[in-house]
Amino acid sequence: MPTERYLMTTYGRLPVAFTHGEGAWLWDEEGRKYLDGLAGVAVNGLGHAHPAVVEAVCAQSRRLIHVSNWYHNREQEALGRKLCEVASMDRAFFANSGAEANEAALKLARLHGHRKGVEAPAVIVMEGSFHGRTLGTLSASGSRKVQAGFEPLVPGFRRVPFNDLGAVRQVRERDQTVVAVLVEPILGEGGIHIPDPGYLKGLRKICDEAGWLLILDEIQTGMCRSGSWFAWQQEEARPDVMTVAKALGNGLPIGACLAHGAAAELFHPGQHGSTFGGGPLVTAVGLAVIETLEAMRAWERAQTLGARLLADLQERLHDTAGVKAIRGQGLLLGIELDRPAQPVMKLALDRGLLINVTAERTVRLLPPLILSDEEAGLLAQGTVAAIQEFLAS
Repeated sequence: MPTERYLMTTYGRLPVAFTHGEGAWLWDEEGRKYLDGLAGVAVNGLGHAHPAVVEAVCAQSRRLIHVSNWYHNREQEALGRKLCEVASMDRAFFANSGAEANEAALKLARLHGHRKGVEAPAVIVMEGSFHGRTLGTLSASGSRKVQAGFEPLVPGFRRVPFNDLGAVRQVRERDQTVVAVLVEPILGEGGIHIPDPGYLKGLRKICDEAGWLLILDEIQTGMCRSGSWFAWQQEEARPDVMTVAKALGNGLPIGACLAHGAAAELFHPGQHGSTFGGGPLVTAVGLAVIETLEAMRAWERAQTLGARLLADLQERLHDTAGVKAIRGQGLLLGIELDRPAQPVMKLALDRGLLINVTAERTVRLLPPLILSDEEAGLLAQGTVAAIQEFLAS
């Protein structure tokens, strides 16, 4: 009988285990079917068992799974070229996760600062942000919940409110140690908070004036989920450094730190690396994912379906007491309640629906980009029913 006796208690798991999946659906050990409205937390953009991903895994695993980064890796080079092409960036460093990609970005910020003569370079970060669980990235995150118990935190971060250009300007005026801004275009773990139009463009302007790097964490918003390849493209606010992970591997662990312009030339041999980062298997799959998203014009699907889902949720919940706000851009959607909402996950699970709750009160939907119109209707219907049952209780 399977047991978690030998696993560290780092997760509060729901009472279900899955055996297989196809498209937007998963099946548990009893054969029950579930609609996946979470996509592995924005990972399975192409859903489960997508033919292009399966074929890439099988074909590459028969040839070569791992080779040291001491040698040329043609699969890594091909993915780097394609990823930089769709992202309008110049160079890529491949890691194993989003947190590792963000660590690389923070190291670039430190290098940039030292080359400017700043002895202790600092980075502006946002309240409510989430950048990972390594010591560096949790120190950069704006959540005391993920930081508690792991002090002392890594120094060198200046925290300001999200969506507040004035606060960033104030830091610029009084702190000469700042060398970069790190921000999510949309706060994901923070509750699907979408900034005002012009926010990213405003940050780009401040960074240009101050000689700072603009670093965008597009780990959750990227790979077409926000309605474009990357969220910054909707404002034409190209960053100096950008991180991506999650949906890049559609389930295989891969992250990337991309850089443009002078920032792309900061790293030199010996300054950063990874044993497994950018291996042939994961990069072959990453290339298949990008080519598939490109062929299906997934950014357009995310725009259309996201707008439909948002309107559906607003229509069904607009007069429901206890619902504070309904937010969304592309296929990132959040329903904020007036109380802690963790029980909604179990109520949805009982209805054969996978969703989650973030920032304690926000029900979050991150469905796969291959979701059909009919499945989107089921997702909205089931989510609303679970929320209404919870609020009524």
